[in-house]
Amino acid sequence: MEYFEEIQDRVILIGVQADRGDDMEESLDELGELAATAGAAVAGRIIQNREAVHPGTYIGKGKIEEVKGLLYALDANGVICDDELSPAQMNNLERELECKVMDRTLLILDIFAKRAVTSEGKIQVELAQLRYRSARLVGLRSSLSRLGGGIGTRGPGEKKLETDRRLIRNRISALKQELSQVEKHRELIRSRRAVGNLKTAAIVGYTNAGKSTLLNTLTGASVLSEDKLFATLDPTTRLLTLDDGQQLLLTDTVGFIRKLPHNLVEAFKSTLEEAKYADYIIHVVDASNPQAEIQMHIVYETLKELGALGKKTITLFNKQDRVSGESFRDLRADHTLKISARTGEGLEEFKQLLSEILAEGQIYMERLFPYSEAGQIQLIREYGQLLSEEYTEGGIAVKARVPREIYPKVT
Repeated sequence: MEYFEEIQDRVILIGVQADRGDDMEESLDELGELAATAGAAVAGRIIQNREAVHPGTYIGKGKIEEVKGLLYALDANGVICDDELSPAQMNNLERELECKVMDRTLLILDIFAKRAVTSEGKIQVELAQLRYRSARLVGLRSSLSRLGGGIGTRGPGEKKLETDRRLIRNRISALKQELSQVEKHRELIRSRRAVGNLKTAAIVGYTNAGKSTLLNTLTGASVLSEDKLFATLDPTTRLLTLDDGQQLLLTDTVGFIRKLPHNLVEAFKSTLEEAKYADYIIHVVDASNPQAEIQMHIVYETLKELGALGKKTITLFNKQDRVSGESFRDLRADHTLKISARTGEGLEEFKQLLSEILAEGQIYMERLFPYSEAGQIQLIREYGQLLSEEYTEGGIAVKARVPREIYPKVT
């Protein structure tokens, strides 16, 4: 039997240094990680210093010739640009270089297409892909017919390129309706949580900071956890019961990244808004990454865009098992702790902190309710946390935590 393997893309990374404050080398390092996650091999990289990207070809004419030579010398079959290209830039570059041309957005979309597991995730990815590709149909069609397969062609995108723009618009409209139903379902789940008066915390952070490992370690969840960018895509919510009996819902959200494509922010808004509607933010930082401070800034900028700033925030400087002397601060957080989600270092201290935060504004009470006053227990269930109830001859023995404003009504 004969087996066929997909030919691995060998790519050259291209970046334009327009802002002297940006570190293009580090941005291309991350682009290289994204390329590896998507299954490509990075053959080389080129950076051009310009006041602004070239409106027609992203890089200047001289650099195009340099890239041509590098493609031949390194036996590469594609390039990846570190910014989102306009349709004209992509078509012109493809014509000049005669190879597959991708940008950061297309690369991230490709990774998301591989990572989406739930129906919601798949809808969101397809919607983002179609929005991106609808303006690039002509250029991508010629590219794919010549090169075939590889990065940027996974998921629904390839078959959609064979249709016209009208059909794509219809598909986008249908996906929006499906996503609207999913959002209504998510809002219903949120409202049910509110009735149970369970507090929620959104675990946010840069991609690969260790959010899923933290959720797995704390709650015994079985979320995929790999040392890769965007290892997990679909949000997972699990119940955490603390040592003192208090409970908290933890939601693992999709990782943030620099230059997060606008189409993805729009498509994943319902997922990302878990942070907006959460009571607390748990910000996980990879303390072993030299770019930790930059990544923290990107996370806060994304939270700002989502309208999720201003909540009580705990920053966890994770991966302490890999740290050798690095020390970071987060002046925007209410609390900071050093932890290792992998080894468990600092997690008991973290859980104790969660208990203290949850107890703020609540009063612990123990009371024996006569059966004639059993209706008051419903108030505790609705607004507080009923830790235990025991039916005795004299009445119902209750242990609970209730908000200060409710306490006078149940004592």
